[in-house]
Amino acid sequence: MKNIIVFAGSNSKTSINKQLAVYASTLLESVSVTVLDLNDFPLPVFSVDIEREEGIPSLAQSFFNHIKNTDGIVLSLAEHNGAYATVFKNLFDWMSRIDGKVWQNKPMLLMATSPGARGGQSVLDIAKGRFPFNGGHIVATFSLPKFNDHFKSGAISDDALDALLKEAVDTLKNEL
Repeated sequence: MKNIIVFAGSNSKTSINKQLAVYASTLLESVSVTVLDLNDFPLPVFSVDIEREEGIPSLAQSFFNHIKNTDGIVLSLAEHNGAYATVFKNLFDWMSRIDGKVWQNKPMLLMATSPGARGGQSVLDIAKGRFPFNGGHIVATFSLPKFNDHFKSGAISDDALDALLKEAVDTLKNEL
């Protein structure tokens, strides 16, 4: 059985991106799912001084090990001011010091959502441009606009958008 990790690039306890990522993972059949929460990996703000004096934090290594040991990744990025949430960027920076190929060429479904009409498209564009340089093998992307209008009772309520997500999930499943 294949294993995937699922997480949001957010530390909000009520993260809409985590809700979307978890929902996407429920659409995968015959796959073992591990949901990670960035709140379980508190890290100091990346600093070359901290790295030199204390080394790589063990929690950064632990998260990186999850990536190394998985068959695939479902990631939904929160968008803060048009870019990654600070908590995600910080984790990404620490892991890149362990191995520049952070994503280890694992098949990835990359997503974003927001309350706005663009659905986190700016952060998706940044990640699609950046991740391949860091071992990102993005096999599908999905953006859910107007989260509060289109996500009800733990699922996408708009049939057309749900069909697009299911297509993206199928692409990931075929790459595992």
